[in-house]
Amino acid sequence: MLAQEVIRHKRDGQKLTKEEIDFFIKGATDWSVSECQIAAFTMAIFLRGMDLEETADLTQAMTRSGEVMNWADQNLDGPVVDKHSSGGVGDSVSLILAPLLAACGAYVPMIAGRGLGHTGGTLDKIESIPGYMTIPSLEQFYDVTKKVGCAIIGQTGDLAPADKRFYAIRDVAATIESAPLITASILSKKLSAGLQALVIDLKCGNGAFMANRDDAEKLARVMVDVAEKSGVSAKALLTNMDQVLGESVGNALEIGEAIAYLNGDKRNARLHELTMSLCSEVLLLKNTVASKQEAYDKLQQVLDSGKATECFAKMVAALGGPSDLVEDPFKYLPKASVIRPVYADKTGYVRAMDTHKIGATMITLGGQRKHLDQRLDHSVGFTDFVQIGDRLEKDRPIAIVHAANEDTFAAAEKQLQSAVEISDERPEETPIVYETLTA
Repeated sequence: MLAQEVIRHKRDGQKLTKEEIDFFIKGATDWSVSECQIAAFTMAIFLRGMDLEETADLTQAMTRSGEVMNWADQNLDGPVVDKHSSGGVGDSVSLILAPLLAACGAYVPMIAGRGLGHTGGTLDKIESIPGYMTIPSLEQFYDVTKKVGCAIIGQTGDLAPADKRFYAIRDVAATIESAPLITASILSKKLSAGLQALVIDLKCGNGAFMANRDDAEKLARVMVDVAEKSGVSAKALLTNMDQVLGESVGNALEIGEAIAYLNGDKRNARLHELTMSLCSEVLLLKNTVASKQEAYDKLQQVLDSGKATECFAKMVAALGGPSDLVEDPFKYLPKASVIRPVYADKTGYVRAMDTHKIGATMITLGGQRKHLDQRLDHSVGFTDFVQIGDRLEKDRPIAIVHAANEDTFAAAEKQLQSAVEISDERPEETPIVYETLTA
């Protein structure tokens, strides 16, 4: 079999066999298939598409390209579960969800990604914690997940290595926005962690990669079906990304918001609703609870008792971070040099916001990447961000900006002011969760 023949078959609109897909992914993993061939292959898929069976075969081949974690001999007393988000702005859910589910008796081996474009990445956020080991050995990943109940790490070289190579090439070959390739990339990483259940947070709106709800729903259905076909119980929630999710945007600042949430110091209503919805669906998937109300009660109990905070603290310490981070996070987290409010040029209600522009402002501040190897400033971002429906007065800012210097503060100030739309009348409230999809 030749790689160019596999490419030609897909280029001409043929359905690829499992053997052809396995052959190509094996070649991508052992480097017998070149970068230009991978680029041609992904472009053929981008243009011609794949049916559900092909997408599942591609996902499973990429999963098997490296180690697949096996929890069967670990004597766990709960299910192995996770959540994936398609990327948002001010989305600290993963930082809260992992310890929250662990406190409920589940095990969460979470392989997180970096920020992409205007969206924040969980891996970038946890890297703002001094000493935190984001790429442990596979043995350490097993050990921390088993002992603590959760571990949030980056993709190791052992897990889904074909995806690492494919993704880097897709990023420069203009083939990112392909449902089969997105599905295979996301699910191969998740499946390599040996999951039994997965809930997908598929965002739509002006701050999401899938702005159109119909497109988001189509992708969600493919992802759920492929996960189920691969032996993992799955659901997808279509959620609203027409505004900043929480009240903080930025790596260290979102760590701070997550800790404040877990400690009960401050819980943004929309962030809380989405977190509880996702966690409850995970618990329901594995029959850990009998009803959504029982799930909410159980989740609230571990929040109120401090058990979820304890799980987060143990995870941080086990992976090399400060043992007392949850007690005084900004004793350790980096702080910006310039911290000042930005005000709107008129009073009124926040009617809408350009969430994409707000996320892109993080690039201006240095908290997101212009290029792949850029060193991030983890201290920068926004806190106390307004929500749609809030009233802005002369003493109520759009947000507090955390910047490295006066120049980047001034640039961020202009971008924020132009990103928020103000009206005299209060707009109608929009739901955070639009729909829940099953296989």
